[in-house]
This record gives sequence, C-alpha cells and structure tokens, in this order.
Amino acid sequence: MSFEQLRAAPTAMRMAGLAVAASLAVHVTPASAWTYKEAAAPYKGATIRVLDEITPLQEILKTIVPEFTAETGINVEYELLNHFEVINKGQADMLSGRGYYDAIMLHGFQVGPMLSAGALKAIDEMIADKALMNPGFDEADMINPAYATTAVSGGKRYGFINWNYNQIYWARGDLLSHPAEMAAFKAKYGYELKPATTFKELRDIAEFFTRPAGATLAGETLESDFYGIVMEGIKGGSTFLSLWGNFMKSYGGDIVDASGKPSFDSPENIAAIETWAGLWKFAPPGMAEYSLIDVPTVMGNGIAAQAIAWSDFVLGIDKDGVSPYSGKFVYGPIPHKEGMVEARSVEAEPSVTVISTHTENPEATFLFLQWLAERRQQEALLKAGQGGVPIRESSWALPVMQNGKLAGLFKAMESSLEVATGKPKMPDFYELYDVLTGISQEIGLGRLSPEEGAKKAQAAMLDICDPCLLN
Repeated sequence: MSFEQLRAAPTAMRMAGLAVAASLAVHVTPASAWTYKEAAAPYKGATIRVLDEITPLQEILKTIVPEFTAETGINVEYELLNHFEVINKGQADMLSGRGYYDAIMLHGFQVGPMLSAGALKAIDEMIADKALMNPGFDEADMINPAYATTAVSGGKRYGFINWNYNQIYWARGDLLSHPAEMAAFKAKYGYELKPATTFKELRDIAEFFTRPAGATLAGETLESDFYGIVMEGIKGGSTFLSLWGNFMKSYGGDIVDASGKPSFDSPENIAAIETWAGLWKFAPPGMAEYSLIDVPTVMGNGIAAQAIAWSDFVLGIDKDGVSPYSGKFVYGPIPHKEGMVEARSVEAEPSVTVISTHTENPEATFLFLQWLAERRQQEALLKAGQGGVPIRESSWALPVMQNGKLAGLFKAMESSLEVATGKPKMPDFYELYDVLTGISQEIGLGRLSPEEGAKKAQAAMLDICDPCLLN
C-alpha cells in the first residue's frame, strides 16, 4: 500500500500499515548480496512440517514447494487438510505442546485465541536478522490493511499473509443485460438495471428476479422457481461473518466499540440487520443450510440472479465445462449503504501461516514462509493458476490478472482488498462465534426480529466477554 493510500485509510488501519512500512528501513543491504542458499546453509538437511488448507490455490502452491528444497536443502512436508480439519488439527497441535507442525495456517479469526494461549512465535527478531531476512523481500508490497491488521498484534509480527480470502458480488450478466429485463426493471424501479453497487440496488434486483416456475425469465419459461439472491445461511459457516463484515460495518456499526465493549444492539447494527434479513425472502428456501461451497454451486447451476460469495470459490465455477453460464457472469465489489461509500466494508479472512512456539526449527521455518510470500513465488502461483487471490499489490498488474474472461473477478477482488481487514484479536472468538452465528440464522429465518436478535446477541456477548479484545 502506498503512503498516499495509507493516509486515506481509516486511522487504525493507517497506523498499523505505517508501522509495518517503517520497519523496512532496517533492510538496506543490496539484494544481490543475499541468497537463500547462503541463508539456509546452517539449516541444510532439516525437515519442517507445514499445515495448510486445501483449495485449488494451495494445491497449485504445493507443486512449487519442492523448488524451495532444491534452493535451500531444507526439506518441507507440506500437508493440506480441509477447512475444518486444518483449524482443529492445527490448534490442537499448538495448544497441546506436541509441536508436530513447525508452521500452521491460521485464519484471521484464529489469531486472537492462539495469541492468548501463547502458541505463536513472533518473527521480528528474525526479520531484523540480516542473515535470515531477504533485503529484497519488499514488505511494503504486501496488501494493506489486510496484512497489518492480521499478521501484526501488539507491535509484533507473527507471520506473512499467505491467503487473502475475500468476498465479492457475483451476478448473471446475461440477465442484467437482457433488453426485456432491463426495460421491465426500469419501468418498475425508475433506474437502469445494472450490477448492484448499493444495498438498495441489491434488494431491488433480488425482488425483481425472484419468480415462480412458469414465469418468464429473459424470454424463456421457467421450469422451476428462480431466486433473486443467494448467500450463505448455515450455522457453522460464515453466515454471521458476512452479516458483520459486509453489512453491519458498512452501516457504521460493529460488534464491539473502540474499548472492546460489546455493541451489538446499536441502531446502526439493527438497521444493517434489517437490510440483510430482508434479502432472505428472495433466496432459495433451503438457504439456512447453504455453506460457502453451496453458494457457488447454486450460482453455477443457474438458480439465482446474484450472490455474495467467497472469491476463491468462484474460481472453480466460472470455467468452461464446469458451469453452463461460464463467461456470462459479472463481478463487482460488495455493495455499500446508500450515501456511505466511505464506510464501505467487505467480509474477508486474511490468513497467515504462523510459526508454533513449540518448533525446533524456527529459522528454517521462517525462511520457508518468507520464500512463499516473495514476489517471484506469488507470480509463479498466479500464473500457474491462471489467476488467483493476491497477497501483493504488484500482483494486480500481472497480465494473468489483467487479461482474460476473469479480469472482472480479479478487479472485484482488488476492490474488496482495498478495505478488507483482519478480525479483531478476540481471545473468546470461538464462543462468541458459536452464539452469534446461531442468532444470525434465527434472524434470517424470521424466528427473531432484528431488534430481538440484536438484544439477544448483546446479552450473550456481555456474558462471554467485556471487554472482548486481547489486552
């Protein structure tokens, strides 16, 4: 992030980003004087174990990992597990003190609990070690505020961002550009039909395209019901996180105030919840069971007009032979509240691979994590995957990100990551999440009104933590 961008960012994000950027001043050695082979010489022959989450992106990265061993002589056992296993198995290893894994990928929401447990090793001393830190790493190129708000806590760094998971707006471009649909939409709502940029537009499009079997859609008779929107609704997924990151924060709300005190029942939050809950009436009736995997499946099958989805999962759908609508989708930033573009917020889960305090190979592990996050590896990853989710600002300019039919998706990702932040460091996050995601689902299903849900959530938060932020 440039200093101009940092100045334009919210104060807390800006200060965190500036602190990271300022730390680069210690790395003044010419890049040509430093090599991984020389840096790794004392650790040649060591074996490190790294646990990561399996997605198409990580599977591609796994094919690049052997190049690190060839370059350094350090062996890497790179293990991939699914979302829930990598959380449960990784945390169990760190908390038990077993230390089987030297490095473990943590989603941003895991960082607070693991810091509270003393399970993470800070990497600042290794960054300051000229023998270990590549002076050409260019830490300032890491995408902020995601990096500074996830990998940094209490003025210390705990890793380099590896995955910038983020949500985007996803719609059927063939429907939004159909002449008959465009004319009918303008006649009903008084403005042109286009991809939604505000919550009002999101709601209007959702209502307009929700139609029963037998109705006409883009000149064709529907054989089954069609829906105006699809979002995640399952209790165990990111349903609450999407409500929080995309809606509540975009209304100027949050679940805690600056001091960490619960603030779930604020007027801003209740208004945001009303908007979010109102979209459920235009969604498939089974949405309460939809996970982050089901949302792209529904879109790929042509059952809904628009969605809020995790961008990395879209990569697996908008491909020839995967979805009959491939090439017909359009993408954009998550919509914002009308008149509050400055408060625009996007649900994201910047993830960082951390070094366990129980590792016996901290330096070798640090070299690997640094190597993974460097520009040349990131460029190789994006080229091999024909695009992906960048962690570096410079990656946006790559031809694979600028050209091709997914260029619109990558532009939407870039917009998301302009404002995406890591989760606040909450030691009791898991207990909070379990309660708040259940309440969110009840609101979506209409079992609780937004006011009732917010009141119930506020009381639950006060029972769990007050304040809720890591000291």
